[in-house]
Amino acid sequence: MALVQLSELLAHAREGGYAVGYFEAWDTYSLEAVVRAAEAERSPVVVGFGGMTVDQAWIERSGIEPLGSYGRCAAERSAVPAALILNEVWELEHAFRGIAAGFNTVMLNSCELPYDRNVGVTRALVEAAHPKGVEVQAELGRLPNAGTDDPGELTDPDQARDFVAATCVDFLAVSIGNVHLRTDGTAGVDIERLRAVRGRVDVPLVIHGGSGLSEEAVVALVREGVALFHVGTILKRRFVERTRETLATLDEAPDYQATVGSRKPSDFLMPGAAAVVEAVRAMMRLYGSSGRAG
Repeated sequence: MALVQLSELLAHAREGGYAVGYFEAWDTYSLEAVVRAAEAERSPVVVGFGGMTVDQAWIERSGIEPLGSYGRCAAERSAVPAALILNEVWELEHAFRGIAAGFNTVMLNSCELPYDRNVGVTRALVEAAHPKGVEVQAELGRLPNAGTDDPGELTDPDQARDFVAATCVDFLAVSIGNVHLRTDGTAGVDIERLRAVRGRVDVPLVIHGGSGLSEEAVVALVREGVALFHVGTILKRRFVERTRETLATLDEAPDYQATVGSRKPSDFLMPGAAAVVEAVRAMMRLYGSSGRAG
């Protein structure tokens, strides 16, 4: 297979009644784990990196271009169809750099801006991206973060219609009760609001905060036409849990060359990567994308 447009993946998903997952990587181990999971499940996949929670000075200095190069290479060499996203960067210039760096989908974290400003910067990104063959995801409404008192802001269906028409965005992430950074599977979702949004826009709908959804909620959302879930926090949790277990078993004076960066079974990061593979494969089965590659 190879790198493909996200719109192609989601068109097949909508036609087939399943959803695709974007499983956010943070380094080469996690990116490789996501690709391995997709190949094992024969599932289409969205790979990439996010800019929301990383050090912004690093992003500004040198972060985007190496991520784009590695992510594009991994997607092009994958044995299943893969799209590549630069997810939720804070600055418009960073999204422009993502376009130049090889991402074929970009997303600006603009949902916290006033509506008119969100429309303006999103439209500017679309105008820069589309001539380069790059697609754009945007978010309308705002997800709360788990553990805070911020209630977020639900997506207004009529405003969603106007936003898509004004920006020509390719994909729309919605806020319907989903929550960022939650991993307990208890986030409630407003199915009626989702139906109302879906009835007013014709672009694929995206759910962020996928780590916090129960299996029942996911099944209901897929049934209602959600084509893409964004997942990140639960992968980092599984990676940390397994890595802690591994570190507890290390000798006091291990073979450092074999233990760090070797990609051999003795590499202390490989069990954490394996935990990511397990988690991603389970979610692909839940989304119904397993076996859909090709």
